[in-house]
Amino acid sequence: MSDDHASQAISCYGSPLIQTPNIDRIAREGIRFDQSFVTNSICAPSRAVMLTGKYSHLNGLRDNRDVFDGAQMTFPKLLQQAGYFTAVVGKWHLKSHPTGFDHWKVLIDQGEYYNPRLIDNGDTTSAIGYTTDLITDYAIQTLEQRDPNQPFCLLVHHKAPHRNWQPNGKHLSLYENQDLPLPETFWDDYESRSPAAREQDMRIGNMFLSYDLKLFPGDYPEETGTGGNGAPLPATVNWWLTDYNRMTPEQKQAWDAHYGPVRAQFRENPPTGKALTEWMYQRYIKDYLRCVASVDENIGRLLDYLDQKGLAENTLIVYTSDQGFYLGEHGWYDKRFMYEPSFTTPLVMRYPKAIPAGKFPARWPSISISPLPS
Repeated sequence: MSDDHASQAISCYGSPLIQTPNIDRIAREGIRFDQSFVTNSICAPSRAVMLTGKYSHLNGLRDNRDVFDGAQMTFPKLLQQAGYFTAVVGKWHLKSHPTGFDHWKVLIDQGEYYNPRLIDNGDTTSAIGYTTDLITDYAIQTLEQRDPNQPFCLLVHHKAPHRNWQPNGKHLSLYENQDLPLPETFWDDYESRSPAAREQDMRIGNMFLSYDLKLFPGDYPEETGTGGNGAPLPATVNWWLTDYNRMTPEQKQAWDAHYGPVRAQFRENPPTGKALTEWMYQRYIKDYLRCVASVDENIGRLLDYLDQKGLAENTLIVYTSDQGFYLGEHGWYDKRFMYEPSFTTPLVMRYPKAIPAGKFPARWPSISISPLPS
């Protein structure tokens, strides 16, 4: 599972923006669902629904402020009771500690893109590296250390491509010399929409130049901070500086090489009006897609591992996201609005023993799966 991955950013769903060969492989060798929706398109509630099979008002987690009640039944607990080894690595984001897992190593809160803090079966730790790569490392380590005679259920939950979209340094050059197309509804005027659509705060033009778009104090006048009166920098600037300062000198070097010219050009010739909004979109969508590239790359690593260990034929692989995301449709980003770009979530599955390959578009096939061990 990834976080905020829109199906519009997956090539097997027809995306013109990116190629995702490893997600596509799951779909090509299995099944792709075209009418997959979440019940509550925000991170923690959607995850709680998937774990429990219950709507938000029944599982008690209505929004990101709530704490998940880990005492209730979840599908990992049912599998654990049936004799499965269960584990989760990566993003958890439910405030309470995971339950129903024999092993868990999860990010703290939202997690960081670089050099993350983690909780490893109750112990706080940290690591150096890019988080999408590290989560895959932990997933493979977990599979290596399990009892090979025991069936397993492993949840691999990526932070990416969640806000604020920090790509791996090796992917920063993707899309560097091209402008990506604007969605058809990018300049939507909301005339036929409700006041809620007109008054929401998800417009690309409302993004933070610092936290979202990686500019620094002094690159633009409205967030330079003190203004000569000693007032603190806005919180959003501090958020970005905190993220940037988590990086090692080597990681910063890659970022500075890419973003230094971007920042210099913005300072020398800052866009305004519609040109500024389009500039913001290009910065946002390129970093978002670069994060997706890392997710797809690491899915490939896991698929290769299953092949190498002879596990591919007897393992059900599911790829999905906790919800969709706006990639500029209606001029928006984020997911907090009840239109299909945020409620639709990607869903592809591969299980060679029971799912015939190439189910495009998907219908539930006739699947006969042996009962779980008693």
